[in-house]
Amino acid sequence: MPAISSNKPYRVGRSRTGLGLFATQPIKKGAKIVRYFGPLLDSKKKKDDAIENKYLFELNGRWTIDGSIRKNIARYINHACKPNAESDVKPRKRKVVIRAIKNIEPGEEINYDYGTDYFKAYLKPIGCKCAACEKKRKQQRAEARAEKARLKAKAERKALKKAEKEAAKADRKKQKLNGKTNGAMANGKLLNGHGPTRAAARKTSSAKPPVPAKTAAKQAGEQRAAVN
Repeated sequence: MPAISSNKPYRVGRSRTGLGLFATQPIKKGAKIVRYFGPLLDSKKKKDDAIENKYLFELNGRWTIDGSIRKNIARYINHACKPNAESDVKPRKRKVVIRAIKNIEPGEEINYDYGTDYFKAYLKPIGCKCAACEKKRKQQRAEARAEKARLKAKAERKALKKAEKEAAKADRKKQKLNGKTNGAMANGKLLNGHGPTRAAARKTSSAKPPVPAKTAAKQAGEQRAAVN
């Protein structure tokens, strides 16, 4: 790793994406932080146009800076979707300077937006790991967990309501069945164990009434006269 002068307001250190550049002193908004430099590649030359690495910084349609050399400290600056610095590109001078767009405190990682083309080619396939994207993914995971819990609670309430409805239906059916059974017992057995049954009442009502004594004697006399 290249030596960095102690008077520089930054240091190379470990980041969530590997190595990164961190402020060692307060850096004011608008201040120049570091220059992005390296060999110039001419796209009109096949040899230069064939070079491929993730540190290429395109100045215009012809010129590109190959920032892969170790002396280029700016190559350690990571991408961020909500950065605290930006690349100040000067195509005519074939020069790129990284400047602060916010006040940066000591210990804070320095970052800038690499641009749409780089993002699509290198970051989107693996997922951007900048602080803003990590925060967004964390929020999305929390929302997904909350939605899952909400759907689970809704399903449980629905199941409970269904169970209560079925229990109430079964209770009504049981009450109705008990009512029919009690009616059948009242019609077919002694009421309170004392009253006659309907069958006995019918049997008593169908018996012939007793014949008065005078009528019976008269009938007996008529029968004897008929015999003589």
